Amino acid sequence: MKGFRSFILRGNVVDLAVGIVIGAAFTAVVNGFVSAFLTPLVGLATGATGDLARKTFTVGATKFPYGAFINAAISFLLIASALYFLVVLPINKLHERLAPHHDVQAPKRDCPECLSPVPAQARRCASCTVPLPAVPAQAGETTQRAG
Repeated sequence: MKGFRSFILRGNVVDLAVGIVIGAAFTAVVNGFVSAFLTPLVGLATGATGDLARKTFTVGATKFPYGAFINAAISFLLIASALYFLVVLPINKLHERLAPHHDVQAPKRDCPECLSPVPAQARRCASCTVPLPAVPAQAGETTQRAG
């Protein structure tokens, strides 16, 4: 039981549980908003009267509730856009601000044996492991001497 208790009380499990509960509550709010405000607006725009969610068409003896699908599609688009604009976009901007990614490219040269690119200061090729000739020191570079 001690191991199970430590697993349950671990931060990421609790965070995940809280996120799921908040997500379910957020979904209920968005679904309520869609059915109370957006679906009637769509109904007005298309000339439909009443609750669009109750709209169906019948083929043979089978009813197809296309209005419920429209409600679900609008809810999905609202939830996805809210998550993107309120969570993903701000987190990405914050991440870029706090930990910018600097892609520094080291100068490269080709391995004389296998012709794969290797860093200029490498002593051995990572692909074929052949020893590489030493690179002469450039002007302005200092070399450390033992002594």
